[in-house]
Amino acid sequence: MSEQAVDPAAYPKIRTCPFASAPEYAELRAEAPISKVPMAGGGTAWLVTRHEHVRQVLGDSRMSSDRRRPGFPLLSVGQQATVGNVAPSLIGMDGAEHAAARRAVLGEFTVRRIEAMRPRIQQIVDDCIDEMLAAPRPVDLVRVLSLPVPSLVICELLGVPYADHDFFQARTGLILRKTTPVEQRIAAVEEIQAYLDELVTGKEREATDDLIGRQIRKQREAGEVDHDALVRMALLLLVAGHETTANMISLGVLALLENPDQLAEIVAAPAKTPTAVEELLRYFTIVEAATSRTVTEDVEIGGVVIPEGEGVVALGSSANRDPEAFDQPDELDLARNARGHVAFGFGPHQCLGQNLARLELQIVFDTLFRRLPGLRLAVPVDDLPFKSDANIFGIYEMPVTW
Repeated sequence: MSEQAVDPAAYPKIRTCPFASAPEYAELRAEAPISKVPMAGGGTAWLVTRHEHVRQVLGDSRMSSDRRRPGFPLLSVGQQATVGNVAPSLIGMDGAEHAAARRAVLGEFTVRRIEAMRPRIQQIVDDCIDEMLAAPRPVDLVRVLSLPVPSLVICELLGVPYADHDFFQARTGLILRKTTPVEQRIAAVEEIQAYLDELVTGKEREATDDLIGRQIRKQREAGEVDHDALVRMALLLLVAGHETTANMISLGVLALLENPDQLAEIVAAPAKTPTAVEELLRYFTIVEAATSRTVTEDVEIGGVVIPEGEGVVALGSSANRDPEAFDQPDELDLARNARGHVAFGFGPHQCLGQNLARLELQIVFDTLFRRLPGLRLAVPVDDLPFKSDANIFGIYEMPVTW
């Protein structure tokens, strides 16, 4: 199976500016907020673009997250072949099955549990910045800070050896890149699954004090260990736990450097950083793929009836630029109360690791600009290689100096 040509009219659209969502989304939001469109991976789906409607879709139990259903929106060529008939991980479950699986790991991501990780995350960030300071300039922020921080954190949380980070980061990149040939994408998924299968097997033989090890003990106490489900959960958390936060670190630093007056305000008053983080999450909304659904019975959204069996994409990047929800939404305002954003989704499938992501971003921004007050880009913004070809937006490489 080889790559197929993508209809130029298909969705999702590519961002033509790193600081804005695709211009077609604003047009749809104003003129046809719920529209049936061709999808980049083939077929059609309903694109939902307004904030209130996106929240309605994501909170409706009649919208299935099961990627195996016919009609599920295909955001890239080969997506269906990659999913196949594989049993779903947490992100692809519905109803009681999803609630039970989420409840099993929810305790690992509470505000209190994540806050207890603050000293270790701070140490990781400081160690990375120490390496930056010791390296010849310019340095690639992605390589020395954006990727290592969340990768180390999620590896320690899960009990995955950080020494293997090059292995899973390379394969994650292949999985998330829209242009990856189908055969390579499938192989990358299978290779990470095989790696995690062996890792979970080892933890079943010998108990470890990490998230996977604790899940094994809980399942044994309840009856029987579901090995395959643990592998799928580990895959989801490993990929999502480093890729999304890494991209937000790079983009967030870029936005702060491009807005020095606002940066100066949060440097002077770090208590403002949590509010700034929420605005940066809203402003970039880097994930589009996690909010796709299939309708399990006829549903009316915004006066439009979407028939049973058809796909829906609740477009967070458009919802977070909706002027009905946010005043002057295309402006970056680090003092804005943006907590109503849907960058982490909404409803039952709202991002499990959002508390961890928030804390990592807060610590990185506060520490980086305190320790390197003269930080600046070493190349023009237009020369940065943005991830326009990936399902999660970000930057491949970001040379900086000080």
